Amino acid sequence: MKGIIDRFEEDIAVIEREDNTMINIERSRLPKEAVEGDVIIIKDDSIIIDKQETTKRKKKIDILENELFK
Repeated sequence: MKGIIDRFEEDIAVIEREDNTMINIERSRLPKEAVEGDVIIIKDDSIIIDKQETTKRKKKIDILENELFK
């Protein structure tokens, strides 16, 4: 399952899943370098950052912002 780190609320990470539902995960389960906006892959007990997908998503957002604020 993939998700995006929407925000942190103290020790909890709020994750938006691909089906647009939200789940909470203990922040300690995430990689230490995880930040808001990162795309993560959750498989069994493992959570990793999908760096390629995170980069693609951030570029897409940058393009949309640039078009919006022309």
